[in-house]
Amino acid sequence: MNRPVGTATRGTTNPNRLRRMDRWIAAVHGAALRRSAAPPIAVDLGYGAAPWTAVELLGRLRTADPRCRVVGVEIDPARVAAAAPYAREGLSFRHGGFEVPTERRPLLVRAANVLRQYGEDEVAAVWERLCARLAPGGLLVEGTCDEIGRRHVWVALGPEGPRTVTFATRLGSLDRPSDLAERLPKALIHRNVPGEPVHAFLRDFDRAWAAAAPYAPLGARQRWIRAVGDLAADWPLTGDRRRRRQGEVTVAWGALAPAR
Repeated sequence: MNRPVGTATRGTTNPNRLRRMDRWIAAVHGAALRRSAAPPIAVDLGYGAAPWTAVELLGRLRTADPRCRVVGVEIDPARVAAAAPYAREGLSFRHGGFEVPTERRPLLVRAANVLRQYGEDEVAAVWERLCARLAPGGLLVEGTCDEIGRRHVWVALGPEGPRTVTFATRLGSLDRPSDLAERLPKALIHRNVPGEPVHAFLRDFDRAWAAAAPYAPLGARQRWIRAVGDLAADWPLTGDRRRRRQGEVTVAWGALAPAR
């Protein structure tokens, strides 16, 4: 058997840590799952020391398509053995890494908090490898969140490469939008410096948030909606406007891609 590709993560995980990412996936990618002729396969890549995130992903995806199957993939064989008692219909666990050892190409690969330990110069090759494993119409979601899931930033990629960047937060935890900078994925976190697009985006978001301060008495949600509305005048925001009420904003990747 070939050695799995990649290195083990710290394994830190908590129940409900990835709920914001999961709900976005179910909403945005649900139609693609339902179009699949065969039961769609989703991969929770690098689920960590406990299998909570894979268990939860199955439940959330099945709200979009009850046929969904989830495969938890871990490079540490001890973690695979520890997860085995949680396997059930539609949920299995396998030893592996970036080669994604599933019998059919998956329609979804979620890689959360996996690439933070890698170098920025390694990200493109990992993305390319994972995207090459996707089924037609598949989606790779790669990003980072805090330990209890209040703040996330993730990149969504198709077989052709990166498409969008989504910022998601529990609005009550936010002082200003640039608080999310510490959760930027590896491809962007070292680019949050003057002269880089992601730095300019977060600067403009903070300015829009400050300008929306008169809406604060109506609640953080109303202030966020107003700030995002102002931001849309200068940045290519994408996706369903209704999701902004959930504390999300999605931006075209090309607007935030690192300057060369």
